[in-house]
Amino acid sequence: MKSSSRALSLLRTFDSPYLADWFAISLRWLCLLGVGVSTALERTMSLGLLSVMLAGVVWNLMLTLLTVFNRRLLFHRFANTGFDMLLSGLLFMISGGLTGSELWMSLLAIGSAAIYFEVRGSLIMAAILSLLQVAWTLWMVDSAANPDSLKVLVGFNLLAGVVVGGLSILLMRRLRALYHNLIHQREEVKRLAREDEHKRMRRLFQLIETLSGTLNYRTVLEIGLDMSTAAVGEGQGNTDLMISAVLLFSERDLKVLAARRLTSHDLQVTFPAESGILAEALKTGEAKLFSSPMNDPELRRIIALQNCSAALCLPLLRGLEAYGVMIFAHPEAGFFTRLRAEVLEMLSHQMVIALQNARLYQALSEEKERIVNLQEEAQKKLARDLHDGPTQSIASIAMRLNIARKLMERSPKEALHELEGIEELARRTTQEIRHMLFTLRPLALESEGLLAALNTMADKMKDTYQQSVRIDANPLVVERLDPTRQAVVFYLAEEAVTNARKHAKAAEILVRLRFAPNDPEVALLEVLDNGSGFNVDQVMGDYDRRGSLGMVNLRERTDQVNGILNIDSIPGKGTRVQVFVPLNQEAADRLQRGK
Repeated sequence: MKSSSRALSLLRTFDSPYLADWFAISLRWLCLLGVGVSTALERTMSLGLLSVMLAGVVWNLMLTLLTVFNRRLLFHRFANTGFDMLLSGLLFMISGGLTGSELWMSLLAIGSAAIYFEVRGSLIMAAILSLLQVAWTLWMVDSAANPDSLKVLVGFNLLAGVVVGGLSILLMRRLRALYHNLIHQREEVKRLAREDEHKRMRRLFQLIETLSGTLNYRTVLEIGLDMSTAAVGEGQGNTDLMISAVLLFSERDLKVLAARRLTSHDLQVTFPAESGILAEALKTGEAKLFSSPMNDPELRRIIALQNCSAALCLPLLRGLEAYGVMIFAHPEAGFFTRLRAEVLEMLSHQMVIALQNARLYQALSEEKERIVNLQEEAQKKLARDLHDGPTQSIASIAMRLNIARKLMERSPKEALHELEGIEELARRTTQEIRHMLFTLRPLALESEGLLAALNTMADKMKDTYQQSVRIDANPLVVERLDPTRQAVVFYLAEEAVTNARKHAKAAEILVRLRFAPNDPEVALLEVLDNGSGFNVDQVMGDYDRRGSLGMVNLRERTDQVNGILNIDSIPGKGTRVQVFVPLNQEAADRLQRGK
C-alpha cells in the first residue's frame, strides 16, 4: 500500500492535455524509428543498442499512456529532458562516438529541451551534451582525438540548439495562442450555456411562482404545460417537437383540457382510462415511460402521436383524489432521459398542488355563493311561511275582532263566543311564530344538545300542527357527534319531518338516530313516515321545475358533513329518508369510495 501510494504521489492530474508532452513524445518516436531504420540498413544492431532502444520504447509508451489520461510525472519536464539526454548519450557511446552512425541523436535531447524550455533550454542542453561527448571521447576512447572533429561536434550541437530553440519559440507560441483561443472559446460556450440555463431556470421559477399564485384551474393547466416545456429545454431544437397534454376527469372519462401540438380532432377525444397506460398509471400512482404510444389501446386514438417513438404518462393524484394525467410524447426514442423524466414528474406534483388549490378555491367560491343563495331562500321561505301562516291568522284576528265589536251591540252572548275563537286563533298563531323562531335558531340545540332539540322539535310539531313525531336516538351516537354535525343532523331531521308533514299526510313520523350497521364510525339518521309515499324517480326527474327546495336542502346539508343521502319511497306505503354521517375522515373516505 505504501509503495502504491508513493507511486501515485509522483503523478499529477491535469484538466487539459499538455501540447509540449505530445510534441516531445512524437519527437522521441521519430528518433527511435530513425535509429532502428539506420541500424537495420547498416546491419550493425548490437545487444547494447537494442537494450537502449527498448528502454526508450518502454519509457515513451509509459509517457504516451500517462498523457492520454492527462497524468504526468512530478517534475515531468526535467524527467523528460534528462531521459532524452541519457538516451542520446548512450546511443552516442554505443554507436561508436565521433565515427558512429547515431551522432545525430543529439537532436533528440536538444529538441526535447527546446520544447520544454525554448532556446535557453536547447542551448544549455547542447552545451551539456557537447561537454559530455568530448569528455567521453578524450577519456574513454582516444585522448589524441582530432580537435577539428571535436570542434565540428560542438559546433553542430550549438547550431542545433540555436536553430531548434528558435523554431520552438515560434512553434510553441503559435500553439499556445491556438490553445488559449480554444480554451477561451470553450469557456465562452460554457458561459453562454450557463446564461441559457440561468434564463431557463429563471423562467421556470417565474412560472412556478405564477402557478402557485393562480386560483384559476384553466390557467394552472396552461402554465403547467409551459413549465414542462421550459424544464426540458425550451427552444432547444428537438424540444420543440415535444407533444404535451393534460387530461382531467369529466364525470367518468378523461378529457383533454389543455395541450400543445395536438390536432383539433385530438382535443375532442375522451378516454375511459380502463386499459393501457392510462389505467396503469392511475392505478399505481407512478410515472410510466413507454415506447410506441400508438400501440396503446386508448392513446392510439390521438392522431398527433402517430410519429412519436416515446411517451411519458404522469398521474395527477392527491391522496384518494384522482384529477387526471399528463401526457408527453416525442419522435425521438431516447428523448425522455432519466433527468428529464424526474424533472417532469416533479413538476407534475407541483401542478397537482396548484390544481388542488384552484379546485378548493372554486369549491369555496361555489360554497360562498350557495350560502348566499341559502340565506336568500331562507328569507323567502320565512316570508312565505309568515304570509301563509301568522300573517293570515293576524288578518283573520283583525277581521273577527271587527265582527265581535259589532256583535257586542246586538248579541253580547254571540260576541263572547267569537272572542273565545279569536283567543284560540291568537294562541295558535303565537305557537306558529314560536315554531318558526325555533327552526331558525333552536336554542335548545345550543344549550342542551341534539337530543333535547329533537324532542323539543317533536313537541312543537304536536302542539302547532298536531303532527305526531316520535324520537328514537342513541345517546352514544349523539356523544360522538361534534357540535357542527349535531346542528346539521338536527336541520336534516327538521327538514325531513317538515316535508313529511306537508306532503305525506302521515299519522306518525319516526326520527331514528343510531350507528350504521357494521360500521361504528358512521351515524345513521332515518326519518320514516307511514304517509302516502311517492315515485322517487318521477319526482326527482322533474324536481327542478317544481319550485320546491326540500330535497335540495337535504342534499346540500348532507354534503356539508361529507355524508350520503338515500331516499326510498313507495306510493301508498310511506317514505324513508336515510342520511349516513361519517364521524371521522377515514369513515368519510370509505363512504365516498363505496357510495
